[in-house]
Formats: sequence, structure tokens, C-alpha cells
Amino acid sequence: MTTGQIILAIITAAFASSGFWAFLTSRMQAHDDQREDRETMKAALLGLLHDSLIDECERYIDRGSITVKEYEELTRYKYKPYKKLGGNGTAEALMDSVKDLMTAGGK
Repeated sequence: MTTGQIILAIITAAFASSGFWAFLTSRMQAHDDQREDRETMKAALLGLLHDSLIDECERYIDRGSITVKEYEELTRYKYKPYKKLGGNGTAEALMDSVKDLMTAGGK
């Protein structure tokens, strides 16, 4: 038997073994579980950002003003990450109102 035939026999035996397929299946399941965990964490973070962003925007709108620093921090640390994660138009409409406060006389 040649070296090539021996290698071919080993590879064939490995692919035919149930242990190999069990290992491969478990690795694929672990990968799927990790992806699902990441999606769950993304959804949770998006929800937290949404809630916080809405509350903060409403506070500034009720107050009738926002400082430059407040606007920059709101935009940088909440709105931009929220949009990047796939946030919807609810926060965008409120951010437009907050931006109007900024242009009307931010300090």
C-alpha cells in the first residue's frame, strides 16, 4: 500500500466515523448558539438605548432647551450607536426636535 492510499484510507475512515460527524454537528450548534446570543444581546442593548434616548429627548423637549455639551453627548453616546444597531424612526423624530432646540439657542 502506498503512502497516498494510506492517507486516503485514513481520511475516508475519519469521514465515515460517527464521532467525526457528532463533533462537527456540536461545533456547528455552538456557533449557532453564539450567533443567537449575540443577536439577543444586540436586541437588549438596542432596547436600553431606545428607552434612555427617548427619556432624555423628552426631558430636553419639556425643558425647552439643550446645551451644546448635552447635545454632543446625546448624539455621540446614545443616538449614533442606536442608529448603528438598527434603531427606528421614533428616536429620529425626537432627535430632530432636540436638534431644533439646539439651533434655537443651545448654550
